[in-house]
Amino acid sequence: MTKVGALALVGSGEYLPAMQELETELLRSGISNGKPNRFLQIPTAAGEESKKRLAYWQELGAEQTRRIGTVQNFLPIFNREDAFNPKYVSQIKSAGLIYFSGGDPGYLADTLVGSPAWDAIKSSWQEGASLAGCSAGAMAMSSDIPNFFRVKEEGIPGFGLIPNIRPIPHYDKFFGWLPDSAAKIVMRAPQDTTIIGIDENTALVTGLDGSTSLSENTWEVHGLGGVHILRGAPPHKYLRGERIIFS
Repeated sequence: MTKVGALALVGSGEYLPAMQELETELLRSGISNGKPNRFLQIPTAAGEESKKRLAYWQELGAEQTRRIGTVQNFLPIFNREDAFNPKYVSQIKSAGLIYFSGGDPGYLADTLVGSPAWDAIKSSWQEGASLAGCSAGAMAMSSDIPNFFRVKEEGIPGFGLIPNIRPIPHYDKFFGWLPDSAAKIVMRAPQDTTIIGIDENTALVTGLDGSTSLSENTWEVHGLGGVHILRGAPPHKYLRGERIIFS
């Protein structure tokens, strides 16, 4: 019987040497669950960016897959129409690691939620593939994404895999980038939501070694920085190797 795959929320650093160890472990976890040795990159969050920028993400991923020793599959799901394309959807199950890279979290969720592509991604993860989201990809895993463009409206519905957790990526730099009004939006989450900050080159992972699981809400910190509890639980900074249990 297969098990739900690992899930990683990454603050930054997708496809870079700093994340090579984690991405290798995630891929091996998926392979151990019977999935192929294939690294599937889904760049949807950057779908509104330039062709040059998208090519940058593709080459960055190619370099990482060479270092890891796997096969790259850069799946060009850039818009809602692509998310319904059977040609792309059919490739999703052929991966040990499915990875959402950075960009716009709201655009990512709006493009994929309710689509055959997302159904295939979720199904493959439930059958043992590892699933990771970096920056925008991490934010989209929640059920509620901050709406930076319409500040008086509710957040944008996300994938709902971590319904009561809101990750803030790039945490060690994030609030330095934002005006106060945007920072308030990030912290204005549904009442029962735990807000966490994930530093750059850092990830919060569950289900990687078989001893943790999403159903138990037990997670472990990986990478160079820390994970910060900001709201919804006692404030604390967790470092590499430390575990967090969300109530």
